[in-house]
Amino acid sequence: MMERVTLIMDLFERPQTHLTLEVVSRRTQLPRSTTHRILDQLVRLDWLHHTVAGYALGPRALGLGGREIGHSTLRAAAAPQLLDLAVRTKMVVHLAVLDGPEIYYLDKIGGRAAVDIPSRVGGRAVAHCTGLGKAMLAWLSPEEIDARYQQSMECRTSHSIGRLDLLHRELSTVRRRNGLAIDRGECFPDLGCVGLALRGPDGPVGAISVVGDGRAPLELVAPLVVNAVRAVSEELFGCGESYRRDVTETVAL
Repeated sequence: MMERVTLIMDLFERPQTHLTLEVVSRRTQLPRSTTHRILDQLVRLDWLHHTVAGYALGPRALGLGGREIGHSTLRAAAAPQLLDLAVRTKMVVHLAVLDGPEIYYLDKIGGRAAVDIPSRVGGRAVAHCTGLGKAMLAWLSPEEIDARYQQSMECRTSHSIGRLDLLHRELSTVRRRNGLAIDRGECFPDLGCVGLALRGPDGPVGAISVVGDGRAPLELVAPLVVNAVRAVSEELFGCGESYRRDVTETVAL
């Protein structure tokens, strides 16, 4: 039994890997009924979870270090695009993931300009006060948003969103912009950013943003952010095509 379980678990090489029952059965050469029974047991024990896209590593497996592996995979896939984005915009570029009501910074690129931005790799910020956070929150269900903000909402500046109903309204605006989130002085005074989420089969897995002067027309760099996110999504999930939207329309919104 342990050998069969090991055969199945070895197929999930990355946290983003999703496999159907048929694929698992074919690759392990196990009978379909046997494969289904083992997968069902692994789901019940939280080693795997089952979504419309197939089976993937569950919270128990990710708790054994999979989360850090996932972060490393995401950083490696995003690194070339972050550097290119920083060079093209001459602004500071962030990569972050969502962690409850906060974001966790995985990377920051921007040369000397990065010193003036009060963020750091390994640091955190309130999700609803940042373009990065709002870009990811926009793809969660309203019920999940409510669950993350059961307590009072922290405000970082006078421009921060401080009420749950206003946050829902803002996230609706982000979705109408095809996922583009804009922050003007909501997290740090006088700074603004434009962010877009990286979306996998189960929802947002991270986000990329460009940060600069809050008074600058940050929407003008939106096409470059979209292109960067599309390239990273193609690398991770093979679904970059979903980001080929009308960027002109997105910016106009």
